[in-house]
Amino acid sequence: MARIVVIGAGLGAMATAARLAVAGHRVTVYERGGTYGGAVRRFERDGFGFDTGPGLLHLPAVYRDLFVKTGKEPLEDCVELRQVDPASRHVFADGTRVDLPNASRAGTVSALDEALGAGAGERWGDFLVRAREAWDRTRRPLLEEPQTTDTSSSAREPYPALKAGLLRRPTTTLAQIGARELRDARLAALLDSYAWSYGFDPAAAPAAAAVLPYMEQTFGTWYVGGGIRTLADAVYQRCLKRRVEFVFDTAVDEVVEKAGRAAGVRLSGGEFVEADHVVTGAPVPALYREHVVGWERQDEWPRYQDGGTGRMTVCLALRGAREADAVHRTVVHATADRPFTTVLRPGDPSLRPDADHESVTLTATVKLYPEHDWAGVAEGMVAAAGSAVPDLRERLLWQEVRTPDDTLRETGAAEVPGPALAGGRGAFLPAANRSPLPGLYFAGGWSHPGGGLAHAGMSGALVAGLIVEGADFRGSR
Repeated sequence: MARIVVIGAGLGAMATAARLAVAGHRVTVYERGGTYGGAVRRFERDGFGFDTGPGLLHLPAVYRDLFVKTGKEPLEDCVELRQVDPASRHVFADGTRVDLPNASRAGTVSALDEALGAGAGERWGDFLVRAREAWDRTRRPLLEEPQTTDTSSSAREPYPALKAGLLRRPTTTLAQIGARELRDARLAALLDSYAWSYGFDPAAAPAAAAVLPYMEQTFGTWYVGGGIRTLADAVYQRCLKRRVEFVFDTAVDEVVEKAGRAAGVRLSGGEFVEADHVVTGAPVPALYREHVVGWERQDEWPRYQDGGTGRMTVCLALRGAREADAVHRTVVHATADRPFTTVLRPGDPSLRPDADHESVTLTATVKLYPEHDWAGVAEGMVAAAGSAVPDLRERLLWQEVRTPDDTLRETGAAEVPGPALAGGRGAFLPAANRSPLPGLYFAGGWSHPGGGLAHAGMSGALVAGLIVEGADFRGSR
């Protein structure tokens, strides 16, 4: 039985802790804040509730696997999963609207033909066939296998034998290939919207980011009853049942190195906690900025990373019942005076004071700059939401704005990490799960296979495999 310290109580870190505890190890989680979940948080006021992190779940099989592997209770016995249908309504800049069904290629083709004109659906469907080729070629190395710790340029683009289709030109961007192949500004905007929703600027993201719409439209979109915070509750409870110990309001100041490997951690009060392995789910920028890790110290780590993106969230408390034909998710595309905005209207009774009110959550991916007019961005988001919510201004009781500064305060990083992507000469690959320091491992959205609920859960399986199986571990099954 090994002694394992886990830094942080985000979803990826907790997924790692549960798997390691089941394998017979003694696991203690140190969380600098007062609660678990990382970026998966809940804001509540006056009987209204809002998810302030992710609002929907993709690839629920990741958490089904976690619950099967860590106990006898399957995921559906712990949370309610509902398929969202339609998966999304899109309101384009010219006012055109289209509802895309959940996990139905034929239905999507038909809906696009009807809304955008004959042939539009076929072009989108043909493009997703190419996206499927990229998914099939990169699924295992991107999601199921640990990455090398070699940071050389050749190693950071680990797909030389896979370069075909969308992977052929690693410097071609998603926006470029969408404009060239889809031949309709609205279809190109539809493609771009998937990149923005995962925190990527489509003008910089590689063409292989087309796997993102393929993934959603193939495996579906799901809502967790009570909100995504309920999923964090369930994973936390699973950890407790596996006898994982949590210590909240306790920061880790340093990963202590002895004899060339991680030997434990030093807490903010000065106490040294010995460990055979250390797993950190904390954001990589925070680890460097706060000098928690010491093999490559940085004197300064900027508050915002150049080219980084963060999440703006606006919580809206509305009077009046949700109309009968309302959809769960509406994507309002950007115009000159409003940002690309996702409007979530779950219609969940547990998130409102009564049937005569509604809670609505707006999210937008924003570029990070040292100075930013967050109030102006929020106003643009509310204006965009007016395309999705009838009589929004008249119904509005109050709003709560959460900016990347809140994300920075709560998680240690203002950025929201995206999933790992092939192409881009390795620039879109996160940190490997094995750190350069033996005995120290990375889990969570800032490590392979990247950000997002599903990817963070996958990181837990990878790190647990590396620790339990050691050099024999070749990837998840």
